[in-house]
Amino acid sequence: MDAGGGSTPSRVVRLLPIVGWLREYERPWLRADLIAGVTVAALIVPKNLGYAGIAGIPLQNGLYAAAAGAILYAVFGSCRQISMGPSSGLAAVAASAVATAGLTGAQDIASFVAGITLASGVLFLLLAILRMGWIAQFLSRAVVTGFLFGAAIDVVIGELPKLTGTDTEGSNSFQELWSWFGSLADAQTATVVVGALALVVVFGLRVVAPKVPGALVLVVGGLIASHVFDLGARGVALVGDVPSGLPTPQVPDLGLMWEHAGTVTVAAVALMLIGFSQTAGDARFFATKHRYLVDVDQESVAQSAANIGSGLLQGMPVSTSLSASSLNDHSGARTGIASITSGVTVLLTLLFLAPLFSDLPKPVLGALIIEAVVMGMMNLPEMRRIYRVQRTDFWVAIAAILGTLVFGVLAGVVIGIALSLAWLVAVATHPDMPRLGREPGTQVYRDTAENPDDELPAGVVALRLDGGLFFATSDALEDRIRELLQGSGTVSGLVLDCEGINFVDSQGTAKMNDIIDLCEQAGVTLRLARLKPNVRTVLERENVVQRLGADHIHGNVHRAVEAQLDH
Repeated sequence: MDAGGGSTPSRVVRLLPIVGWLREYERPWLRADLIAGVTVAALIVPKNLGYAGIAGIPLQNGLYAAAAGAILYAVFGSCRQISMGPSSGLAAVAASAVATAGLTGAQDIASFVAGITLASGVLFLLLAILRMGWIAQFLSRAVVTGFLFGAAIDVVIGELPKLTGTDTEGSNSFQELWSWFGSLADAQTATVVVGALALVVVFGLRVVAPKVPGALVLVVGGLIASHVFDLGARGVALVGDVPSGLPTPQVPDLGLMWEHAGTVTVAAVALMLIGFSQTAGDARFFATKHRYLVDVDQESVAQSAANIGSGLLQGMPVSTSLSASSLNDHSGARTGIASITSGVTVLLTLLFLAPLFSDLPKPVLGALIIEAVVMGMMNLPEMRRIYRVQRTDFWVAIAAILGTLVFGVLAGVVIGIALSLAWLVAVATHPDMPRLGREPGTQVYRDTAENPDDELPAGVVALRLDGGLFFATSDALEDRIRELLQGSGTVSGLVLDCEGINFVDSQGTAKMNDIIDLCEQAGVTLRLARLKPNVRTVLERENVVQRLGADHIHGNVHRAVEAQLDH
């Protein structure tokens, strides 16, 4: 292949990674890829029935999305082990968008979910074109963990009526849970028995036989029980008609999208942020493990294609599934042929097996959904880790959980973004500015708060700014300098350690001139230490360096202090 970045073959391979790995494909890989693809399909078919149930769309639509995601990702994705398809978190966002829009008709719901899927695909494409993958960082890990945990609780509460055969009402999770408790007197006995057994089976298998695909066992067992015991005649609600056949391309109802444009926008942004953070992280993990490179911008293209394809085929939002991708990897997947095999297997299921799912008991589907969100979204180890490492992050995660439960999943995403930005602003505007002292017997200057026995040079205050000098921190730096000058007795010199300053804006340079004025008025000599070249260049444009003089800029704090003491 031509190494030239602008050559046509190179551009084709970048846009269609499948072209690159097909050229290098080795026949011995085929068996492992086929086995991995079929194995993953056995996992994702039953799980995607549950994800469709979460989103409130026909079950077959979940399979449409699974097939589209798997096949299109294999064509456009740069990671060879990723399994792309619906996930519990994305399904919860879609369900919340439907609830926010107040839709009740089955056709409207299916079209709306397909529409927000298509919209998220367009956003992914813009993300790739503008190279804005960094935008996903606006959702911190603590916020994502809390949001997913809260969304899982919300979904579990929403599925409880399936396990008891009752109806609930309420505008948030707490009201729905209270309503469910009030409906227990009307619980249908056969439904409760089926639901309880389903929960025991799907969670029990994780304990006694973790390698057994519990979702598949549960679906097959539920279908057998429905036929043998005629559960429908005993009052147990069944899923209903699941038609066979392949999806046909169809543009979602644009009028419906426009009518709920605000909800569509928020949902699409939420899906894009969550989906990108999941896929980028998983892709890097597998690429590192197998020692090849992935292109994060190309991953956005792949997610764009997968979601646009899913939306046009009446599907639902898709992203990476870490459990399915891990199974794909452990089963020996070497290339995207495994993902294509999974997609084709799902299509064959739609053609020949879909009607079998019509007799699936709803309490079994509810148990399947509950297991999926509890095991896939409730990350207790991560919550414990956050609590142990950083309490502030833990309470941010708790706030995200409560916001999701009180205001809904979609609002929870907005709250999560707001919490992330608020935390970012709080950290950026309150950098540490420790006073520095000299470690006895050395030339090393350290934070005196952490090393109270360090020596303070007579008449000289040494200060370090641990952050950028810009509009959000410049006033804080001046206030800190005033505080030190006024509270340190007789001061003849101030040394500002600039090692932590990697960025300065126009307001920061202006503030440096103000600080020079402040020091001159107080009869204090200002010296800078460890000034980075890029920061110095900006300060020179503002004439700060010229005002100070080159002899007042030093390679380290010790030299600056010694120069002042010798002055």
